[in-house]
Amino acid sequence: MDNLAHSLVGAWMAEAGLKRYTPLATATLVIGANLPDVDAVFALAGSDASLYWRRGWTHGVLALSLWPFVLTGLMLLWDRCVRRRRQPDLAPARAGPLLLLSTVSVLSHPALDWLNTYGVRLLMPFDGTWFYGDTLFIVDPWVWLLAGAAVIMADARTRKSVAGWLVLGVATTALVTIPGFVPWPAKVLWAVGVAAILWLRLKGTQVVSTQRVATVCGVGLVLYLGAILLGSQVAAPGAHAWLKAQGHSVERVIAGPVPANPFVRDLIALGPDRYHFVRVDFLRAGEHLEMSGPTLPREPNPGPVIQAALAAPHLRGLANWLRLPTYQVAQTEAGWRVTIDDVRYSRSQSGGLGSAVVELDKELRLVKRPTVE
Repeated sequence: MDNLAHSLVGAWMAEAGLKRYTPLATATLVIGANLPDVDAVFALAGSDASLYWRRGWTHGVLALSLWPFVLTGLMLLWDRCVRRRRQPDLAPARAGPLLLLSTVSVLSHPALDWLNTYGVRLLMPFDGTWFYGDTLFIVDPWVWLLAGAAVIMADARTRKSVAGWLVLGVATTALVTIPGFVPWPAKVLWAVGVAAILWLRLKGTQVVSTQRVATVCGVGLVLYLGAILLGSQVAAPGAHAWLKAQGHSVERVIAGPVPANPFVRDLIALGPDRYHFVRVDFLRAGEHLEMSGPTLPREPNPGPVIQAALAAPHLRGLANWLRLPTYQVAQTEAGWRVTIDDVRYSRSQSGGLGSAVVELDKELRLVKRPTVE
């Protein structure tokens, strides 16, 4: 998930009552909810390095067992050397509660990451297997809304914090209202939700306490995640049976989420040599399944040309990350051009996440492209 979602979930946990257990609780929960993403630094080394390292070591079982102790130590050090040095009369942070909160917040991160189709390697460094929840789109406005409601109520007290939340609200609303990104009912519901948060903030504790709002929103968030997870589990076997009834040979079906619409799934069915794409709309009257696009070729056993392309050193990350690859192989005067895509993210055209073009000579050796001055 995006780091805004991780941060809001950490802050929501604080407002739900966990911040009462020790000083620095809120900071610990927000930092812990983002801590495994320290591997984002590898993005500076390029997209392939990012694919190779992201959601690996820092999200794996070994790191997840160590991060709470690291974070607790850092928070205690900050408490002793900075916070209480500035204000000696403040109550000290407590190690036990900080360790518990660090553990809860750190574990919330891979739990959210697992829910989308990008994947997370939970067993690293012992096993590089990718795990996928196929439930949430990587950016989900309802997670923002439900996790952020109580946080905004609690934090928007000063002019500076109000300005910050207003900027964030405008930015997220602009994203949600991008034409074609989410359906119009979702835009309307988003506007209603934002208006409700503003109303609660203006009324403050005269209407309802922040902790009660956090509790209600937390229950709503759990129910929402559970419902869309169940929807994906129902949609996949339903589409599998529907395709088989139409005479298609299908090995398995993956249910992909769509932005901001929990009632629709974008399914990818793996046939022996083709990908089939099915749209499921649970609110549609009558038949709620339909083909959503032309099939694409699938190579379960890539030939030597594709294997040589995948072995290119600059595609080490992509080759490790690919889940649903499709390849276009074209013969050229010099040898071969191989276009690699992952249909999770680049179905309509090449150039999206998980895409690459490799040039090979006739001996299947990598052709170095000239440097652009």
